[in-house]
Amino acid sequence: MTIRQPAVAGMFYPADPVELRWMIEGLLAQVTPQPAEPHALIVPHAGYIYSGPVAATAYAHVASRAGQINRVVLLGPTHHVRFQGLSTCTADAYQTPLGLVPLDRSILELTPPLPHVQPLDAAHLREHSLEVQLPFLQVVLGKFTLIPLVVGEARPEETAEVLERLWGGPETLVVISSDLSHYHDAATARRIDAETCRIIEARRPDLLTGERACGCRAINGLLAIAQRRQLPVTTVDLRNSGDTAGGRDRVVGYGAWLVG
Repeated sequence: MTIRQPAVAGMFYPADPVELRWMIEGLLAQVTPQPAEPHALIVPHAGYIYSGPVAATAYAHVASRAGQINRVVLLGPTHHVRFQGLSTCTADAYQTPLGLVPLDRSILELTPPLPHVQPLDAAHLREHSLEVQLPFLQVVLGKFTLIPLVVGEARPEETAEVLERLWGGPETLVVISSDLSHYHDAATARRIDAETCRIIEARRPDLLTGERACGCRAINGLLAIAQRRQLPVTTVDLRNSGDTAGGRDRVVGYGAWLVG
């Protein structure tokens, strides 16, 4: 069995499984979910002390569907390797301190195949945008299979095509990993992120750029589907690192949305 080992355990989140579960359960306990059964989430991917409280506001909305959701399609931006399209992983599982997450390899068997989706293990090896979502998913869902996709230089229609092919039914959850604005002062970040929030709520993939969200390519694919299917997009949180655990001179923005 080939296992993709954790790259940021002990840095972005606790490496100790007891401490990690305790931290996530504590963050989830602070959330009162709205009546909603989203098919997709948009969540941030920074260190848990910074973005964990925001991510928890989205993940709390799927905790009641543990046992129903058994497949997660997870997309996040590349931070280390430049490439065209989207990359899958040839490993059999992702490892976290909470255990193994088996990979669903069905995307590699799609007929006809998607030309802009190729295996590229190097893009997964050190990528935190996917990894940091897994402990949250393990706590709220228990057992599930994973389709992890790192998004490189991909057009919205390419990402949307992948998501359409993998969309599934109630058994599938789509998770898009993205932070928002980077390294502005807190007041500027709040203004920019509020504009970004309005773009996401309006389902406008033509307006969302990398300056607004590092995961814009994945988000834009999801927004294209939400537009086509007339799915509602609901904001559940919008904060920045100055609101959670950092200073206010150079902050990173975080948001959480429910789609469907």
